[in-house]
Amino acid sequence: MRRSLQTVSAWSIAHAEALRRVAIVAGVLAIGALLAVALHGLWHELRYDEIVAAIEATPGLRIALAILATAISFAALVGYDASALRYVGARVPARTVAKTAFVAYALSNTIGLGVFTGGAVRMRLYGAAGVEPGEVSRAIVFNASAFGLGACAVGGAGLWWDAAALAPMLRLPAWAVASLGALAVAAVLGLLVLCQIRGHVGRLRLPRPGLAWTQLALSIVDITAAAAVLWLLLPEGAVGFATFLGFYAAAVVVGVVSHVPGGLGVFEAVMLVALADRVPAGTLAGALVLYRLVYYVLPLLIALGVLVLHETGRVASPARRFLAGLAPRVLAGATLVAAVMLLVSGVTPATGRALRMLALVPLPLIEAAHFLSSVIGVLLLFVARALLRRLDAAWWAAVVLVALALVFALPKGVAVTEAAVLAALLLALLASRRQFTRRASLLAVPFTGGWLLAMAVICIAVVGLLFFAYRDVAYAHQLWWQFALSGEAPRSLRALVAMAVVALALALRQLVRPAAPPPPLPDAAQLAQAQAIVRAHDSADAGLVLTGDKHLLFSPAGDAFLMYGRQGRSWIALFDPVGPYEAWPDLVWTFLERARDAGARGCFYQVGPEALPLYLDAGLRLFKLGEYASVPLPGFSLQGRRRGSLRTAVNRAERAGLRFEIVDTPQVPALLPALRPVSDAWLAQHRTAEKRFSIGAFDPAYLARNPIAVVRDETRIIAFASLLLAGDPAGEASEASIDLMRHLPDAPPGTMDFLFARLLQHLAADGYQRFGLGMAPLSGMATHALAPQWHRMGRLLFARGEQFYNFRGLRAFKDKFDPQWSARYLASPGGIAPLLVLADAAALIAGGYRGVLSK
Repeated sequence: MRRSLQTVSAWSIAHAEALRRVAIVAGVLAIGALLAVALHGLWHELRYDEIVAAIEATPGLRIALAILATAISFAALVGYDASALRYVGARVPARTVAKTAFVAYALSNTIGLGVFTGGAVRMRLYGAAGVEPGEVSRAIVFNASAFGLGACAVGGAGLWWDAAALAPMLRLPAWAVASLGALAVAAVLGLLVLCQIRGHVGRLRLPRPGLAWTQLALSIVDITAAAAVLWLLLPEGAVGFATFLGFYAAAVVVGVVSHVPGGLGVFEAVMLVALADRVPAGTLAGALVLYRLVYYVLPLLIALGVLVLHETGRVASPARRFLAGLAPRVLAGATLVAAVMLLVSGVTPATGRALRMLALVPLPLIEAAHFLSSVIGVLLLFVARALLRRLDAAWWAAVVLVALALVFALPKGVAVTEAAVLAALLLALLASRRQFTRRASLLAVPFTGGWLLAMAVICIAVVGLLFFAYRDVAYAHQLWWQFALSGEAPRSLRALVAMAVVALALALRQLVRPAAPPPPLPDAAQLAQAQAIVRAHDSADAGLVLTGDKHLLFSPAGDAFLMYGRQGRSWIALFDPVGPYEAWPDLVWTFLERARDAGARGCFYQVGPEALPLYLDAGLRLFKLGEYASVPLPGFSLQGRRRGSLRTAVNRAERAGLRFEIVDTPQVPALLPALRPVSDAWLAQHRTAEKRFSIGAFDPAYLARNPIAVVRDETRIIAFASLLLAGDPAGEASEASIDLMRHLPDAPPGTMDFLFARLLQHLAADGYQRFGLGMAPLSGMATHALAPQWHRMGRLLFARGEQFYNFRGLRAFKDKFDPQWSARYLASPGGIAPLLVLADAAALIAGGYRGVLSK
């Protein structure tokens, strides 16, 4: 029985991500089924003409007030980020916070897909402002918690305030509704009191009282203002605001729980059911359409305007540079919205006023504009994905397609609003030309199953909208061939067929793409090219490319490369790309695309903080692996209190007759026979085999490419270390590092301290700027109560995992040299993928999974 439970537990852990997805899908289907049942009676009351009439009848003043309420809500959302940053102790200029929060919420509210999430925007911009990724993650968690508390407070207050009116709708007694509302408000107040009297609950650090009250006030203002947007678009006096507020908060929460982007459809269904007895269904549906335009689409258009202003600005400030780097993400989101807008426009009838204006336009032009606009809408669905990858071909395709759609907007139905949106998108695309520099085929862009599924859902929704708009039309074969100004149903049906054919062709093109052949290992010429790139830049650890056991991906210009290994379904790039930073984005995207083409998961192992925005833009998540130690060499000496242990080791070694020596590269081959016994004895002492991938092995061809530091006693070599060098020692960007280091079992204590101390002195005298001591795994994990589970597991292993690895001992050894520490990350897909990637990386290093289990 116990073994069975262990088996079940192990299976559950191994399939945790799959189970989570199944639970989410099941929850979404359950919510959808419940709402479908609830809407069954209302469906027959809805009429497309009534919805359009309700939209047209909305007074301009109430729309203006709704826009003002939207501004107030977004101002409160900016306050969310400011409070969250104060909570984690990060200082960011107010202007950066305002721009980041606005763009993040405009994207995540409107699109909601993983590649557009506001979290990635915050990681990029706040990271550029010097905020650690762990602090950004905690700020995001704080924001989500604050929103939940605000929704609880507002919803509870609404239930308590107007319980008598809400009770019939909820089919509960008034006292029960009031009690539920009072309990919700009491829970929020109880938490605030807890913040007042205690700073912690267990390991959770509570916000300071002032910050807690401020955040609650911001949450209430945000939700109240957002609710006011929709309430102002309803007929005056249709429903009291307090009553409406409770249902609005509930609908927002259900929309979030449903995991549907923006809660689209779910939020509307809850509101239709909740207010069915107070507001006519057609009127409420029209208000919901306007609400989506005012609260969701309008901020996205403003974000496009902010992007244009920054792209066309003349001041090359860091804020402008990093905000401009969001152009592909913002433009991809806006292009997706424009595509959906064109598809919806293609299957819905024009207004009577538009038909009267089109009477003077030739019918063939109307038919062609309507048909081609729908085809453009489908193409833009796929171009939006390619824009994320910064392809110049995607930029050209988007510009041409949006321009054509803009030309067709007026003759197809006098779509003035549609033309305004397309014009804004076209202007933003033209202003952001410099952000799309990757030269690759548009048809070579891989599409994930999730993206194709999302596109399928959009197309299915468009089909449903068509049959809803023309529900009273008698469908017959001859309907397809009716060409008349008033024949809008035939036009929409023909457009629908065009959409289906184009979408199916593009989807099949992606599904039947041939698999790429496995990449070969580099030859001698490629290794020499890579060595020249390493020597020209300041990444000494990249010298591991010369082991020859990793695949290479060169930039189109041949001045940069990326090295990676393959294990199982993982393609694991080691370190950041090497070469000019301008070549890195193309290498990152190309690597991920090739991995995806091969059915593998692409990831990056031991990357530094400088390029994190590149990995976030590519849709990867970041997981801290530890910290890298780097010793500044100018002015390095053994003097001072902190270097006392090193001075002692050097003095003791010299008294014992030890000598330090650097063997230059030409003399290394002759030295290798004397080094082999030292290496073999070290391996035997540690009962281990040679490692690969992220560390070199005792390979004569590899060792002969670099200098070697040795320590001799009177008769023999007792220790050695192979060096990795990069950059010009006479320049400002030069770095040295160490790879293979081994010593005899009977070497005097402190021998390696002596080797390192003399090596650092020698390199400093030669003019090198930095010396890399390598990474201390699991070091520097966040200790905050809101730290992710990844950091908590890392802290536990670092503190108590000595039987697996000498984590603390390695950190203590490196600390002797008083280094500067910087974080190192794994950039990987989310879910359970990081654990699988780390298992595959361990297998690469150990020479196989069997080597992971043994030494």
